[in-house]
Amino acid sequence: MKRVQLGRTGIEVSEFCLGSMTWGSQNTEAEGHAQLDMGLAAGVNFIDTAEMYPTNPIRPETVGRTEEIIGSWLAARGNRDDLVIATKMTGEGNDKVRGGEAITGPGLEACADASLRRLGTDVIDVYQLHWPNRGSYHFRKYWTYNPSGQDRQAILDNMQEVLEAADRLVKAGKIRHFALSNETAWGTAQWLRLADENGLPRVASVQNEYSLLCRLWDTDMAELSVNEDVPLLAYSPLAAGILSGKYAGDVTPDGSRRSVTPDLGGRITPYVFEAVSAYLGIAQRHGLNPVQMALAWLRTRPFEVIPILGATSTAQLEVALGAADLTLPEDALTEIEAAFRAHPRPY
Repeated sequence: MKRVQLGRTGIEVSEFCLGSMTWGSQNTEAEGHAQLDMGLAAGVNFIDTAEMYPTNPIRPETVGRTEEIIGSWLAARGNRDDLVIATKMTGEGNDKVRGGEAITGPGLEACADASLRRLGTDVIDVYQLHWPNRGSYHFRKYWTYNPSGQDRQAILDNMQEVLEAADRLVKAGKIRHFALSNETAWGTAQWLRLADENGLPRVASVQNEYSLLCRLWDTDMAELSVNEDVPLLAYSPLAAGILSGKYAGDVTPDGSRRSVTPDLGGRITPYVFEAVSAYLGIAQRHGLNPVQMALAWLRTRPFEVIPILGATSTAQLEVALGAADLTLPEDALTEIEAAFRAHPRPY
């Protein structure tokens, strides 16, 4: 598997990142370890997790369990130096994680220490904010998004406080790089500006949702990404499994994510299956696996994208990893863009 530069960090990471959010709920510790072993064997050196994980559902009693599973694997394999590990501090409002506390400077330091303990490591390579305190248009909130009540100065003061805490963590050797998730163009630009003006840690990457069915990154965030060398870590690149075709016909396979979360976080709508049918048709006409087509497409974008692969079985992960060897034909790419114009926002 190819390696790519992670923005301006100087870190080389695999072109696909291994996600982990089901380990500890839908997947056992042993299954999580098996996925890690398979990813490593395929050339993956980049692992993404979060203090909030596992999900589906998020429970107070399982918060942090995924990090512990990664930690036990690292201890058993003794290969920490071969890997790039990213984790996240939960944003404000989720009462199942630390009572829904807002992100603050002291909170960032305390949460980083807790993640370090669970991971059983001395340093976190990329430490991300899971979502901003002020909220955003992500998680299907764009339908009613209203930023008019935001307190600009309070937001900037909080950003400054958090960056100063991140700086202390970097200087203490506890984290290497600071990063964001579920951010906006304005928010990312402010984090970058404050870091530049004050000599504080620069945003290494932004982890937002991106797939054939969710292309919010394509405009303002794409321009920012290219000009500021801030790559996209694309979560849900298969739209929570919808693009695999397994839910086609509005079915719910046993043991699937939809069996736990029926609307797949707002992704099941009256329009989604028509869009999926269009992409499945393209894959069929060109003799492509739809999962591999969807993942390989992300690596064709005119900005740096590292898809995060999530799976609930090694069989699923094996198929997804096969996208690393796939080059999509030009006529398939042309059809994909036509399908996007026909189905621009199916959820």
